[in-house]
Amino acid sequence: NENPLGPSPKAVEAVKRSAETMSVYPDASGHDLIQAISVKFDIPAKNIILGNGSDELIHLLGMILLSSPEDEVIVGDPSFVRYDAAAQLAPSRLIKVPLDAEDRHDLPAMARAATEKTRIIFIANPNNPTGTIVTRSDLDAFLGDLPKQAVVVLDEAYFEFGHYRSADLNRPETYPDSADFVREDKRVVGLRTFSKAYGLAGLRLGFGFAPEEIVDGIQRAREPFNVNALAQAGGIAALQDDEFLGKTLASNRQGLDLLESTFRSHGCSIHTSYANFIFADIGRPAEPVFQALLRQGVIVRSGHVLGRPTALRVSVGTPEENAKFVHAFETVMKEPALR
Repeated sequence: NENPLGPSPKAVEAVKRSAETMSVYPDASGHDLIQAISVKFDIPAKNIILGNGSDELIHLLGMILLSSPEDEVIVGDPSFVRYDAAAQLAPSRLIKVPLDAEDRHDLPAMARAATEKTRIIFIANPNNPTGTIVTRSDLDAFLGDLPKQAVVVLDEAYFEFGHYRSADLNRPETYPDSADFVREDKRVVGLRTFSKAYGLAGLRLGFGFAPEEIVDGIQRAREPFNVNALAQAGGIAALQDDEFLGKTLASNRQGLDLLESTFRSHGCSIHTSYANFIFADIGRPAEPVFQALLRQGVIVRSGHVLGRPTALRVSVGTPEENAKFVHAFETVMKEPALR
């Protein structure tokens, strides 16, 4: 689930230059990167956090917000498994709320599950693995229904794809932005990553927006040099590479269109994806299909491990990779033993 076009060319050049001084410890504060993020997203530097991937930020949020086995963490089901680990490592109580009929986070049900012991509510938007979103109005209503001590973590790892997709569908006003909630002093943390749209997964670089007291907690809990010098240099350059980002988003849209039409032609059930993958219910056990695709050199994610035994998650690749998947999938679906 990476960028099939590779990394931002500007980031590659910046990393090469930075490598010449890698005998020197990185800037522990990440000052220049934070300033670049502040300018790019129009949010004060005091509200920005950096991490060794957004995975580390999820872990750190668990460290600073969970202090008792009675503390509660609410997550959607299925969603990103790293949220489960934040609760389990504390350890705290993990509450899983099934997605709704459209495979979106069921915010009313999550609000009903919240109590005075709820400390964190994780919402992946777009959701991994389903690619669905909750809207700005959904979140406004949801935040008003929560106990005041609960912190909502909006994991926006696929933000760029979702923002582009919502505009493409003429629904830009519906797509939420965690930075807006932070500017409004809501108890919301937004997480972003350079791993997806910017193509820097190998550098492990995540960032986020948060209230000042949470930023302070993260700064106290993190390791001194958690974001390395090459990652900082690459991140600054990637933020300036609008041309590469545009190519990534356009290529992703074309891939989504192809995958959607392929699944629909086989009678599969899908929802509009706002990410860089499709989650499809193929109407039959997915594990044999997954294994048959694997034998043809095509790797997808079987819904079997996600509690959805008839579903597949398929990432968008290059045009050549997408075509290879389509050919393999259509071949496999014709095999009588797999019908």
